[in-house]
Amino acid sequence: MIKNFKIPEERIGILKSCTRELKEKTNTKIDVEGEGVKIEGEPLDVLKTEEIIKAVGRGFSPEKALELLNDEKILCIINLKDYQHTEKSIKRVKGRLIGTDGKTKRRIEEMSGCMLSIYGKTVSIIADSEKISTIKEAIEMLINGSKHNKVYNYLERCLND
Repeated sequence: MIKNFKIPEERIGILKSCTRELKEKTNTKIDVEGEGVKIEGEPLDVLKTEEIIKAVGRGFSPEKALELLNDEKILCIINLKDYQHTEKSIKRVKGRLIGTDGKTKRRIEEMSGCMLSIYGKTVSIIADSEKISTIKEAIEMLINGSKHNKVYNYLERCLND
């Protein structure tokens, strides 16, 4: 199987720094040209490698992205443009998601055991597959203006049942 896609140009250097390790761990061939990435290998290996590279492209460190080698972990990317936000409101929403000194982001990560990356116009989540829908819902609540305490209570209620 061969898969071609692009990642942001400013993330290419970071991807190149971990390409050799990624090739070894995923048993794939990876070529990076400009913003384009080409992966070759067995279908499941290619799909797993694509998720890892997309995670790097969405702002995760290679170490965090490699967590996706665990079959229990999945990547979810939320595009803030899908919520009809303007450039100005996207900046405000990102501020709500990050919080003062990263407090909101850190609290969601600690409560859910997930990893978050807020990069460009996206919010990306790496989490256990059984928790991903709850975490995504909590992020969407913040995007749509819910109060932080309401979101924390929602996470606590849903993840501790």
